[in-house]
Amino acid sequence: MALGKSSLHFTDGSQQHGGSGRARATVEGLLQRAGIGINGRQPWDMQVRDERLYARVLSEGTLGLGEAWMDGWWDCARLDEFTSRALRARLDQHIRVGWYEAWRMLCGLLANLQSRSRAFIVGEQHYDLGNLLYQCMLDQRMTYTGGYWAQARDLDQAQEHKLDLSCRKLGLQPGQRVLDIGCGWGSFAEYAARHYGAQVVGITISREQAELARQRCQGLPVEIRLQDYREVNERFDHIVSLGMFEHVGWKNYATYMQVVQRCLPEGGLFLLHSIGSNCSRPHADPWIDRHIFPNGGLPSIAQIGKAIEKYFVMEDWHSFGADYDRTLMAWHANFERHWPQLEGHYDQRFRRMWRYYLLTCAGAFRARDIQLWQIVLSKGGVPGGYRSLR
Repeated sequence: MALGKSSLHFTDGSQQHGGSGRARATVEGLLQRAGIGINGRQPWDMQVRDERLYARVLSEGTLGLGEAWMDGWWDCARLDEFTSRALRARLDQHIRVGWYEAWRMLCGLLANLQSRSRAFIVGEQHYDLGNLLYQCMLDQRMTYTGGYWAQARDLDQAQEHKLDLSCRKLGLQPGQRVLDIGCGWGSFAEYAARHYGAQVVGITISREQAELARQRCQGLPVEIRLQDYREVNERFDHIVSLGMFEHVGWKNYATYMQVVQRCLPEGGLFLLHSIGSNCSRPHADPWIDRHIFPNGGLPSIAQIGKAIEKYFVMEDWHSFGADYDRTLMAWHANFERHWPQLEGHYDQRFRRMWRYYLLTCAGAFRARDIQLWQIVLSKGGVPGGYRSLR
């Protein structure tokens, strides 16, 4: 799982903010468009603890807003609703790019931030934060992607339904060999092997994920590898990728699809499960990039469409981004409930950072500012047509 946009920053279009009073007036005026107050009684109102916040937000944008939260400069009882309301009011259209975002945008245009030599950075900085953190936050299978809530009562069931839906969309049969790109802690590999009789090869760029996934899948026909997707060159009946494409980077989308294409036989299916952006961007949100998912980025429909040209037939496109809101809120509830088990390993600044990550992302999905897609691609087209499953 990786997110590219979860918040916003504000400007009145002027380069001069005239001190804290004018900066506050600028921010306050914009927030009013979304029905958000400053130091008000609504649960989504911003509670300001440090008056320097306004100038920091106007000069540093999203990065300044998020880091000011981490520093305790402001609070909000319903940060998820704050974010949702701000995005629904399109306050992001009043942004001025901050220095860090401009620099990262330039890096994204000029350099390949997700090259082979940099592929393991996100694993080391995010997924290797400690298995205890994710065991406390996620469902019992440790599935770190959005759940499918159509008929689910709780997080465990939502994730089980998502895994089962993914297997059914592939038409998995006993003995078939499946490649799981970005296998996480092995939830799909374990489920597909145990319930569908599949033989699964899972690859990840996280050492801690690989270790726990091997333990989880012990005794099953599952192989877990610490490996970059570009190194895979063998045949599989089907390929699945749940929440990894957000780490590929727009410069590598075509390469990624070439790898999948060479590893699939005629008639094989590829299930791509990814968070998506409404617009094509060469970079991620700067706060998310610095503190949560380094070098990530969300693909757009146009970018995915261009990448699959000449390689695949698009058989099905399923959008259920609203479900990710419920998943993130469940993760946040788990994180808070289990904080007593975690506080000996992480400090209060980390706690505020993690809250900000989960709640602003939930708000972004609630506002439909970002999406979640499951796309089924075939090599050569399914004879007679593909039957969509929900």
